[in-house]
Amino acid sequence: MFRRVFALPLIAVLWSVFGPAQVSAVPPALAVQDVRTADGLAVEVVGDPSTAATVVVLVPGAGTTAANFDRGLGGVQRRAPAWQAAQLATAAGPDVAVIAWLGYHPPEGIRLDAVREDVAATGAAALLRFLRDVPAPRIVLVGHSYGSTVIGRAAARLDAGTGGHVTDIVVLGSPGMGVDRAADLRTTARVWAGTAAGDWTRRLPGLRILGAGHGTHPTDPAFGALPLPVDGVTGHDGYFVPGTASLDALAAIANGDLDAAARHGHQLVPHLR
Repeated sequence: MFRRVFALPLIAVLWSVFGPAQVSAVPPALAVQDVRTADGLAVEVVGDPSTAATVVVLVPGAGTTAANFDRGLGGVQRRAPAWQAAQLATAAGPDVAVIAWLGYHPPEGIRLDAVREDVAATGAAALLRFLRDVPAPRIVLVGHSYGSTVIGRAAARLDAGTGGHVTDIVVLGSPGMGVDRAADLRTTARVWAGTAAGDWTRRLPGLRILGAGHGTHPTDPAFGALPLPVDGVTGHDGYFVPGTASLDALAAIANGDLDAAARHGHQLVPHLR
C-alpha cells in the first residue's frame, strides 16, 4: 500500500512552483514525494515538511539533471540528490524533513558557465521563491559543489525572504560562494564548510577575475566559516555516505545540536554573528 506523505498545502506549493508532474510511489521505509516537470526540474521530499521541526534543502551542483536525479551522474548512486536526501533523512531522524531541490538548470560539467555565476544567479532567484513557501520553523540549506554558489548568491536575501528561518548554511565541495569572506554573504545564518582531502575542488584557484571564478574557498580559514568534519569522505561526491563524519555532522546540524556537530570533527571556531 502506498501512503500519502505530506499535507495538501505543500503539495499545492510544489504543484504551483513546478507545474503538472508525476508523483512517485512511496518506498515502504521512507515517506517520499517525488515531483518532475517537463522542462527538466525535479524535487524530492523525504519526510513531512508540514510537521517537521527542521527542513533541510539540498541544492545540487553541475551536471545534475532530472534524468540522473535518482540514479546519479554517470550512474554513481552517491551522486544522486534523491539518494543523498534519503541518507540525510535517515541519519537525522523523524523531526527532520529533507528536500532535494533541482529548481534550476545547473551547468553541464566544467564549462564556461560553471566558472561564471550567471546560472547561479538564476538559481538563487528560483531558490528564494521556493523557500518562501517551505512550512517549517527552521530551515537548513546544504549546497554541494556549484549548488553552494547558488546559495551564496541567495544568501543576502535569505533573512528577508524567509523571515530569518534559515539558521544554517552548509557547503560541501564548494568551488566558492561568490564572496571572499562569510561576512560578505550578509546573512545571520551560521555558515559551515567542508571539503574532503581528495576533492578536486581543492585545486581550483580561490579567485574572481573578470566575472570568472567564485572567490575564496569556504574552507579557507580566512573565509571565516565553521569547519564541517569530512573524515571518511572520498572524492567530490562522498559527503552523504553513511559512516562519514560529514553525514553525522549534517544530521546534528539539522537537529540543532551544534555541540554534537563539533564532536564529529574539529573544534568549532567563533562565528561572525
